[in-house]
Amino acid sequence: MIAPIKNNIQYEQALEHIYVLMQTDIAPDSLESDELEVLSILVKEYESVNFPIPKPNPVAAIKFRLEQLGITEKELSEILGYRSRKSEILSGKRKLSLGMIRKLNETLHIPADVLIQAY
Repeated sequence: MIAPIKNNIQYEQALEHIYVLMQTDIAPDSLESDELEVLSILVKEYESVNFPIPKPNPVAAIKFRLEQLGITEKELSEILGYRSRKSEILSGKRKLSLGMIRKLNETLHIPADVLIQAY
């Protein structure tokens, strides 16, 4: 019977069982596929509570997104408006304004909750 995961031992057992299920050829809409789905949800919930991943620093998020999209720092200057602002922001000397946060959210699709964090 599937039950909530309450400790690390149950978590490890669930991971092992998920691994076993994933190694088999499971038919869609079977009991095994339902079991795999439910176990995956339980593991995800346990991990989100017990092993939370912190949000990235806003500057690190901007740099990462630029690299992902292949956008140069010059293009970032165009998004933000001024070249000197770009340098000050990336060095941590200037904080992001609300307008900058909106532009970065709209153009680079960086979540606003990441950009508004204190840094």
